[in-house]
This record gives sequence, structure tokens and C-alpha cells, in this order.
Amino acid sequence: MDNADANDGLIHAYILDGRGGGQPVDWAGVQQWTPDQGVLWMHLDYTHPRVQHWLTAESGLRELSVDILNEQDTRPRILTSDDGLLLILRGVNCNPGSDPEDMVSLRMNFTPNRIITMRQRRVMAMEDIHQAVNSRKGPSDPADFLVMAAERMADRMGDVISDINDQVDALEDSVLTAQSDELRPRLAQTRRQCISLRRYIAPQRDVLTRLLNEKMALLDDHTRSRIREIAERTARFVEDIDSAKDRAAITLEELDHHLSEQTNRAMYVLAIVTAIFLPLSLLTGLLGINVGGIPGAENPSAFIIVSVILLAIAAGLVWLFKHIRWL
Repeated sequence: MDNADANDGLIHAYILDGRGGGQPVDWAGVQQWTPDQGVLWMHLDYTHPRVQHWLTAESGLRELSVDILNEQDTRPRILTSDDGLLLILRGVNCNPGSDPEDMVSLRMNFTPNRIITMRQRRVMAMEDIHQAVNSRKGPSDPADFLVMAAERMADRMGDVISDINDQVDALEDSVLTAQSDELRPRLAQTRRQCISLRRYIAPQRDVLTRLLNEKMALLDDHTRSRIREIAERTARFVEDIDSAKDRAAITLEELDHHLSEQTNRAMYVLAIVTAIFLPLSLLTGLLGINVGGIPGAENPSAFIIVSVILLAIAAGLVWLFKHIRWL
């Protein structure tokens, strides 16, 4: 459960036992913690004043690291320093009532004996790790924590991107049957989702790739191989997003082409009808003028004769259009 309000910005805090479990602590426990007790994990809501005070006055982090952790608009990035490893990742927004593409930020700082994670909106990957620690199936050290957090975030990304691809498949299948006023907004929404996701997932792929090249004791060969797998998955996510965006654009072009064909067909039929009735309208207009000398004005059979002539002209035009393959 999210208890940031109850503990004044401290959402979760554990002293990890190195075997997947951990002892929960509060602010007092955090202040009394020493490295020989085990690895300390703190999950914080950085918007709380208590957290801001701790970061600047008690955390021991240098000013640059604090500024980066407190940035309002963050993109995936990595920074190595005397403070250890500072890593910012983005995950899909799985909070109720939120759009997945409105991605949430997870700010992390790793040292050999302490893990600091920070967020504003709830990050489900941290909830997963919180539950795993309570079940004694959590991370054993900071490197294991890093990999577990990245894996959980990648898993949820994969689910969202898979759903987007399924949506594009359905839109492609319905392009010839669905109403354009229904299909066009759905295609536009899908493309916006892809653009929003790619904005953060592409830099995250680069950050994970760069992490593999960092020389630091925190990352052993086993950890690097796990991070490499996550980086490759993230690269595939970017490719899938690009593919979905391109397919949505092609589907939109196909829809426009289909609508254009329908319009051209309707205009063609209208042009043929106009070509048939234009000479007939001209003749009836001439016979309808109210001046003397109209032929057949005194002949009781004149109407039938004129009607037959008009029908003959219409039939002749239809034959002509068929002969020149306009019909």
C-alpha cells in the first residue's frame, strides 16, 4: 500500500537481508541505519518537504545529484559519480484512469550499501518489488534491485506495446468496412500513443546500452548480461512502436484512398446523369418559353411526340456512353 502521506514522503523503506527479504523501517530507522546492518532501500515521494529536506541536508548526495533527482521534466539518463550510479528510467503509466503513454518517471541512486528510489506518481514496478521483499523473493543487493526494476518496467511496456499492435491489426482489418468518422480518430489516437511512447522509450534504450559500458563495481558480468537482455527488449519495443506507427499511417492512407474512390465513383455517376439530362433539359426549356410560334402548340398529339423524341435522345446517349465505355 502507498503510505507516503502517513510517513511524510517515505513510501517504503527496508533494510535488505541479502536473501530476498528485508526489515521495514521508518524515518527514525533510516536515520539510525548504518551500512553494517545491510543494504538500505528507500522509496520516496520527492514532492514532500520532508524528503526535500532529507535530500539536501541528510542524504549525503552532492548538489548535482540532488538537482537531477528533483528535475520536474525528466528523460531517461545515466550519471556515474562519487555518489554511485544515478539512473532515471521511464515506465508506462498503469495507474487507474491514466493513459499508458503518459509515462511515469522513476529516479534511482545506487551505492554499494544504499538504494534511493523516487517518484511522484505511483510506479507499479516499485510496488512489485515491495511485495517481493515482503514475500522474501525480492532483490538481494543493489545490482539485483536495478535489474529487477528495469525488468518489471520492461514487462509492462511489452504488454502496452502488444496491445497497440493488436489495435493496429484490428484497424487494418476494418479499414474497408468501418465508418471513416469512427476509424480516423482511432488511427490518430494510435499514432499519438506511438509517438508519446517512443519519446521516452528510445532514449531509455540508449541509456541501458550505455549502462553496459560503464565500468563500476556495482555491475558484475551476470548483471551486465541481464541488463543486455533488457536493452535488447527495449530496442525491439522501439522497432515495434515504429512499425505500429508506420502501419497506422499506411492504414490511414488506405482509408483516404478508399474514401477518394467512393467520392470519384459518386461524382462519375453524377456526371453521367448530368450528361444525359442536359440536352433533354435544353429541349424542354426551349419548348417551355412563353412566346408565339412554339411547334405543336395546337396539336393534341404534340406532347406524346415530344416525349418519344426525348426518350429516343436519352436512349441514344446511353448507347453512345456504353459504346465509348463510359458506362
